[in-house]
Amino acid sequence: MIRGLATAMLMLLTVWPAQAADCVVILMHGKWGGPKSPHLKVLSEKIEPVCRVEMRNMPWSRLRNYDQTYQDALDDLALAVAQYRQTGSKTVILAGHSFGANAALAYQAAIGDADAVVALAPGHSPANMYQSGLSVRAVDEAKSQIAAGNPGAKVAMTDLNQGERKEFELRADILFSYFDPTGLGHMPGTVARFKRPTPFLWVIGTQDPLFRQGQAYAFDRAPNTPLNQYIVVEAGHAATPEVAAGQVVEWIEAVAAR
Repeated sequence: MIRGLATAMLMLLTVWPAQAADCVVILMHGKWGGPKSPHLKVLSEKIEPVCRVEMRNMPWSRLRNYDQTYQDALDDLALAVAQYRQTGSKTVILAGHSFGANAALAYQAAIGDADAVVALAPGHSPANMYQSGLSVRAVDEAKSQIAAGNPGAKVAMTDLNQGERKEFELRADILFSYFDPTGLGHMPGTVARFKRPTPFLWVIGTQDPLFRQGQAYAFDRAPNTPLNQYIVVEAGHAATPEVAAGQVVEWIEAVAAR
Protein backbone atom coordinates (compact mmCIF):
# COMPACT_ATOMS: atom_id res chain seq x y z
CA MET A 1 0.00 0.00 0.00
CA ILE A 2 1.07 3.58 -0.62
CA ARG A 3 2.40 5.36 2.44
CA GLY A 4 3.49 8.86 3.39
CA LEU A 5 1.98 12.27 3.77
CA ALA A 6 3.07 13.49 0.36
CA THR A 7 1.43 10.55 -1.38
CA ALA A 8 -1.74 10.91 0.67
CA MET A 9 -1.99 14.57 -0.30
CA LEU A 10 -1.57 13.61 -3.94
CA MET A 11 -4.21 10.92 -3.75
CA LEU A 12 -6.96 12.91 -2.09
CA LEU A 13 -8.87 16.03 -3.02
CA THR A 14 -11.80 16.20 -0.62
CA VAL A 15 -14.77 18.55 -0.42
CA TRP A 16 -16.73 18.31 2.85
CA PRO A 17 -19.89 20.38 3.03
CA ALA A 18 -21.08 20.58 6.62
CA GLN A 19 -24.67 19.74 5.73
CA ALA A 20 -23.60 16.37 4.30
CA ALA A 21 -21.43 15.19 7.19
CA ASP A 22 -22.99 11.72 7.49
CA CYS A 23 -22.71 10.78 3.81
CA VAL A 24 -19.68 10.49 1.52
CA VAL A 25 -19.22 9.61 -2.14
CA ILE A 26 -15.77 8.36 -3.14
CA LEU A 27 -15.69 9.33 -6.82
CA MET A 28 -13.07 7.76 -9.09
CA HIS A 29 -11.90 8.99 -12.48
CA GLY A 30 -11.37 7.02 -15.67
CA LYS A 31 -8.29 5.59 -17.38
CA TRP A 32 -5.43 8.08 -17.86
CA GLY A 33 -7.49 10.79 -16.15
CA GLY A 34 -7.00 12.36 -12.74
CA PRO A 35 -8.74 13.57 -9.57
CA LYS A 36 -9.63 16.88 -11.22
CA SER A 37 -11.20 15.20 -14.24
CA PRO A 38 -13.35 17.68 -16.20
CA HIS A 39 -15.72 14.80 -16.94
CA LEU A 40 -16.68 14.68 -13.24
CA LYS A 41 -16.72 18.38 -12.35
CA VAL A 42 -20.43 19.04 -12.91
CA LEU A 43 -21.47 15.82 -11.19
CA SER A 44 -19.27 16.37 -8.14
CA GLU A 45 -20.58 19.91 -7.70
CA LYS A 46 -24.17 18.66 -7.78
CA ILE A 47 -23.45 15.89 -5.29
CA GLU A 48 -21.75 18.16 -2.74
CA PRO A 49 -24.95 19.56 -1.15
CA VAL A 50 -26.08 15.97 -0.54
CA CYS A 51 -22.87 14.15 0.37
CA ARG A 52 -19.20 14.87 0.83
CA VAL A 53 -17.20 14.13 -2.31
CA GLU A 54 -13.74 12.62 -2.27
CA MET A 55 -11.87 12.60 -5.57
CA ARG A 56 -8.98 10.13 -5.58
CA ASN A 57 -5.91 9.89 -7.77
CA MET A 58 -6.17 6.24 -8.79
CA PRO A 59 -3.34 3.97 -10.05
CA TRP A 60 -4.56 4.16 -13.67
CA SER A 61 -4.25 7.97 -13.75
CA ARG A 62 -1.93 9.87 -16.08
CA LEU A 63 0.20 10.69 -13.01
CA ARG A 64 0.59 7.20 -11.58
CA ASN A 65 0.69 4.88 -14.62
CA TYR A 66 -0.29 1.66 -12.82
CA ASP A 67 2.03 1.93 -9.80
CA GLN A 68 0.32 -0.72 -7.65
CA THR A 69 -1.77 -3.84 -8.12
CA TYR A 70 -5.53 -3.70 -8.42
CA GLN A 71 -5.95 -5.49 -5.09
CA ASP A 72 -3.66 -2.98 -3.36
CA ALA A 73 -5.73 -0.14 -4.83
CA LEU A 74 -8.89 -1.73 -3.43
CA ASP A 75 -7.22 -2.20 -0.05
CA ASP A 76 -6.42 1.52 -0.01
CA LEU A 77 -10.09 2.23 -0.72
CA ALA A 78 -11.05 -0.05 2.17
CA LEU A 79 -8.87 2.01 4.51
CA ALA A 80 -10.61 5.19 3.35
CA VAL A 81 -14.04 3.63 3.88
CA ALA A 82 -13.06 2.50 7.37
CA GLN A 83 -11.81 5.99 8.23
CA TYR A 84 -15.11 7.52 7.13
CA ARG A 85 -17.00 5.03 9.30
CA GLN A 86 -14.82 5.93 12.28
CA THR A 87 -15.52 9.65 11.82
CA GLY A 88 -19.28 9.20 11.67
CA SER A 89 -20.23 8.71 8.03
CA LYS A 90 -23.36 6.57 7.96
CA THR A 91 -23.48 6.15 4.18
CA VAL A 92 -20.35 5.50 2.09
CA ILE A 93 -20.95 5.26 -1.66
CA LEU A 94 -18.37 4.02 -4.16
CA ALA A 95 -18.79 5.70 -7.54
CA GLY A 96 -16.70 6.00 -10.65
CA HIS A 97 -16.54 6.91 -14.31
CA SER A 98 -15.18 4.46 -16.89
CA PHE A 99 -12.26 2.63 -15.21
CA GLY A 100 -13.42 4.23 -11.96
CA ALA A 101 -16.75 2.45 -12.40
CA ASN A 102 -14.86 -0.78 -12.98
CA ALA A 103 -13.11 -0.20 -9.65
CA ALA A 104 -16.35 0.45 -7.79
CA LEU A 105 -17.63 -2.93 -9.00
CA ALA A 106 -14.35 -4.68 -8.17
CA TYR A 107 -14.41 -3.17 -4.68
CA GLN A 108 -17.83 -4.52 -3.89
CA ALA A 109 -16.77 -7.97 -5.11
CA ALA A 110 -13.44 -8.05 -3.29
CA ILE A 111 -14.17 -5.99 -0.15
CA GLY A 112 -17.94 -5.55 -0.17
CA ASP A 113 -18.62 -2.97 2.54
CA ALA A 114 -19.82 -0.01 0.44
CA ASP A 115 -23.39 1.09 1.11
CA ALA A 116 -24.06 1.71 -2.59
CA VAL A 117 -22.29 1.48 -5.93
CA VAL A 118 -22.52 3.89 -8.87
CA ALA A 119 -21.10 2.88 -12.26
CA LEU A 120 -20.99 5.75 -14.78
CA ALA A 121 -20.18 4.76 -18.38
CA PRO A 122 -18.31 1.68 -17.11
CA GLY A 123 -15.05 1.01 -18.90
CA HIS A 124 -11.92 -1.14 -19.09
CA SER A 125 -12.69 -4.53 -20.60
CA PRO A 126 -9.71 -6.86 -20.19
CA ALA A 127 -11.67 -9.81 -21.58
CA ASN A 128 -12.34 -7.96 -24.83
CA MET A 129 -8.72 -6.83 -25.05
CA TYR A 130 -7.54 -10.40 -24.59
CA GLN A 131 -10.05 -11.93 -26.98
CA SER A 132 -9.15 -9.39 -29.66
CA GLY A 133 -5.49 -10.38 -29.33
CA LEU A 134 -4.32 -6.96 -28.19
CA SER A 135 -3.18 -8.04 -24.72
CA VAL A 136 -2.60 -11.78 -25.21
CA ARG A 137 1.20 -11.69 -25.35
CA ALA A 138 1.57 -9.33 -22.40
CA VAL A 139 -0.97 -11.06 -20.17
CA ASP A 140 0.42 -14.52 -20.91
CA GLU A 141 3.97 -13.34 -20.28
CA ALA A 142 2.97 -11.67 -17.02
CA LYS A 143 1.20 -14.82 -15.88
CA SER A 144 4.29 -16.91 -16.70
CA GLN A 145 6.62 -14.55 -14.85
CA ILE A 146 4.41 -14.68 -11.75
CA ALA A 147 4.29 -18.48 -11.89
CA ALA A 148 8.09 -18.54 -12.17
CA GLY A 149 8.42 -16.44 -9.03
CA ASN A 150 9.29 -13.20 -10.83
CA PRO A 151 6.36 -10.84 -10.08
CA GLY A 152 8.64 -7.81 -10.43
CA ALA A 153 9.73 -8.63 -13.98
CA LYS A 154 8.89 -5.83 -16.41
CA VAL A 155 6.48 -6.65 -19.23
CA ALA A 156 5.67 -4.36 -22.15
CA MET A 157 2.08 -3.98 -23.28
CA THR A 158 -0.29 -1.82 -25.32
CA ASP A 159 -3.20 -0.39 -23.33
CA LEU A 160 -6.48 0.71 -24.92
CA ASN A 161 -8.84 3.50 -23.88
CA GLN A 162 -11.86 4.36 -26.06
CA GLY A 163 -9.93 3.66 -29.25
CA GLU A 164 -6.71 5.37 -28.12
CA ARG A 165 -3.60 3.23 -27.53
CA LYS A 166 -0.71 3.83 -25.17
CA GLU A 167 2.45 1.84 -24.46
CA PHE A 168 3.42 0.78 -20.94
CA GLU A 169 6.10 -1.35 -19.30
CA LEU A 170 4.71 -2.73 -16.04
CA ARG A 171 5.60 -5.17 -13.30
CA ALA A 172 4.16 -8.58 -14.14
CA ASP A 173 2.02 -8.73 -11.00
CA ILE A 174 0.60 -5.25 -11.61
CA LEU A 175 -0.11 -5.88 -15.28
CA PHE A 176 -1.85 -9.19 -14.62
CA SER A 177 -3.96 -7.74 -11.82
CA TYR A 178 -5.57 -5.21 -14.17
CA PHE A 179 -5.61 -7.11 -17.46
CA ASP A 180 -6.40 -10.69 -16.44
CA PRO A 181 -9.47 -11.39 -18.63
CA THR A 182 -11.25 -13.16 -15.77
CA GLY A 183 -9.87 -11.10 -12.88
CA LEU A 184 -10.83 -8.00 -10.94
CA GLY A 185 -11.26 -5.94 -14.10
CA HIS A 186 -13.86 -8.26 -15.64
CA MET A 187 -17.10 -6.46 -14.83
CA PRO A 188 -19.62 -9.26 -15.49
CA GLY A 189 -17.68 -11.37 -13.02
CA THR A 190 -17.27 -8.76 -10.30
CA VAL A 191 -20.92 -7.69 -10.42
CA ALA A 192 -21.97 -11.31 -9.96
CA ARG A 193 -19.64 -11.57 -6.95
CA PHE A 194 -20.91 -8.59 -4.93
CA LYS A 195 -20.49 -9.74 -1.34
CA ARG A 196 -23.98 -8.60 -0.36
CA PRO A 197 -27.07 -7.02 -1.95
CA THR A 198 -26.14 -3.37 -2.47
CA PRO A 199 -28.07 -0.50 -4.08
CA PHE A 200 -26.55 -0.39 -7.54
CA LEU A 201 -26.80 2.32 -10.20
CA TRP A 202 -25.54 1.72 -13.75
CA VAL A 203 -25.55 4.72 -16.11
CA ILE A 204 -24.76 4.30 -19.81
CA GLY A 205 -24.91 6.61 -22.82
CA THR A 206 -26.51 5.67 -26.12
CA GLN A 207 -23.26 6.52 -27.92
CA ASP A 208 -21.08 4.47 -25.56
CA PRO A 209 -19.50 1.34 -27.10
CA LEU A 210 -20.81 -0.70 -24.16
CA PHE A 211 -24.41 0.43 -24.66
CA ARG A 212 -25.20 -2.29 -27.20
CA GLN A 213 -24.38 -4.96 -24.59
CA GLY A 214 -27.44 -3.93 -22.58
CA GLN A 215 -28.39 -4.79 -19.03
CA ALA A 216 -27.53 -8.45 -19.45
CA TYR A 217 -23.82 -7.70 -19.86
CA ALA A 218 -23.29 -7.06 -16.15
CA PHE A 219 -26.07 -5.10 -14.43
CA ASP A 220 -28.54 -8.00 -14.33
CA ARG A 221 -25.96 -10.16 -12.57
CA ALA A 222 -26.01 -8.05 -9.40
CA PRO A 223 -27.90 -9.10 -6.28
CA ASN A 224 -31.29 -7.41 -6.50
CA THR A 225 -32.33 -4.53 -4.24
CA PRO A 226 -35.29 -2.10 -4.53
CA LEU A 227 -32.87 0.69 -5.42
CA ASN A 228 -31.06 -1.06 -8.26
CA GLN A 229 -31.45 1.11 -11.36
CA TYR A 230 -30.23 1.06 -14.97
CA ILE A 231 -30.27 4.52 -16.57
CA VAL A 232 -29.76 5.30 -20.25
CA VAL A 233 -28.90 8.85 -21.33
CA GLU A 234 -28.30 10.49 -24.69
CA ALA A 235 -24.54 10.89 -24.41
CA GLY A 236 -21.17 9.53 -25.34
CA HIS A 237 -18.73 7.87 -22.97
CA ALA A 238 -17.01 11.01 -21.69
CA ALA A 239 -20.13 13.17 -21.24
CA THR A 240 -22.28 10.60 -19.43
CA PRO A 241 -21.53 11.78 -15.84
CA GLU A 242 -22.46 15.36 -16.69
CA VAL A 243 -25.56 14.53 -18.70
CA ALA A 244 -26.84 12.14 -16.03
CA ALA A 245 -25.84 14.30 -13.05
CA GLY A 246 -29.36 15.23 -11.98
CA GLN A 247 -30.59 11.63 -12.07
CA VAL A 248 -27.51 10.40 -10.24
CA VAL A 249 -27.98 12.94 -7.45
CA GLU A 250 -31.65 11.98 -7.05
CA TRP A 251 -30.61 8.35 -6.70
CA ILE A 252 -27.90 9.22 -4.15
CA GLU A 253 -30.47 11.22 -2.15
CA ALA A 254 -32.72 8.14 -2.04
CA VAL A 255 -29.82 5.99 -0.83
CA ALA A 256 -28.75 8.50 1.82
CA ALA A 257 -32.33 8.83 3.10
CA ARG A 258 -32.70 5.13 3.90
